[in-house]
Amino acid sequence: MLPFKLVYSDDYFLPIGSHVFPAEKYKRIHDRLLADNVAAASDFVSPRPATDQDVLLVHTPQYVTKLKTGTLSAREELEMEVPYSPELVRAFWLAAGGSILAAEHALNDGVALSIGGGFHHAFPDHGEGFCMIHDVAIAIRRMQRDEKIRTAMTVDCDVHQGNGTAVIFSGPPCYGNRLTLGTADPPGPAHQTRVHKQTSDVFTISLHQENNYPAFKPPSSLDLNLPDGIEDADYLACLGNALSLGLSKLKPELICYVAGADPYREDQLGGLSLTIEGLKQRDALLFQIAKGEGIPVMVTLAGGYAHKLEDTVTIHCNTIAAAKEIFGVR
Repeated sequence: MLPFKLVYSDDYFLPIGSHVFPAEKYKRIHDRLLADNVAAASDFVSPRPATDQDVLLVHTPQYVTKLKTGTLSAREELEMEVPYSPELVRAFWLAAGGSILAAEHALNDGVALSIGGGFHHAFPDHGEGFCMIHDVAIAIRRMQRDEKIRTAMTVDCDVHQGNGTAVIFSGPPCYGNRLTLGTADPPGPAHQTRVHKQTSDVFTISLHQENNYPAFKPPSSLDLNLPDGIEDADYLACLGNALSLGLSKLKPELICYVAGADPYREDQLGGLSLTIEGLKQRDALLFQIAKGEGIPVMVTLAGGYAHKLEDTVTIHCNTIAAAKEIFGVR
């Protein structure tokens, strides 16, 4: 039995038809965790959908109304890059409810993982990049509204920059000069880091491939713009240094970790070169630091588009396995 909860529902499935986003991965992850005895049935909890009031903590009333009434423009649906349907709205509301539930359990148990979520490209007034609403931001604002936390940190390790996260929690630039982080410089162009002033209550960190979606990257509190082809050792050095710098700026009451599987070297939408083992080390490093600092961690799984779906499933399952190794078992 795990000392933390896994939030999951079969209804996490996104009804988007044939698509590069593997909507079936959530059930595959759930089933693999049980088959490999990484988790037991009792370790899973089922979420309820977020309420409209929860969603309105982050998104504009006009946008929420369009989603609920099916009145998006053709351009807005095209920008979202998934086909609109009322069923898809329900799935995204459920994913947001899952992240809220995972945040609540993380605050109680030290860590919790939602087998879904991480839709970091959603903006307050529109969706982008397969993301309709921003479940992580909704969870943070719900925890703050309920006075369960005052401060939070997002650590986004998807291969794509968390542009929606950056805008939702944006603050004016503190200084715009670029800094190089890490003792190990990766091959190719020098990796670049930009530090901006965070909002007073949320510090946002994004480690992502610079030459990848989105073309325009609004500033996070701390952006690490990684070069094409970065490998395990250099990536891990960058992550460790980013966490050190971020935690020197803000000691949050909750870390929201977006554990994308797409930095994998065989990912269709990525251009980094991490191995499956390197990605597990990434997860373990974040968990070790958070545990050492006494900061609860809420995890969402975000993107993953490997040529072989089973690789994506393995990477996501390894995130849970790493949490189990760091936080132990009951």
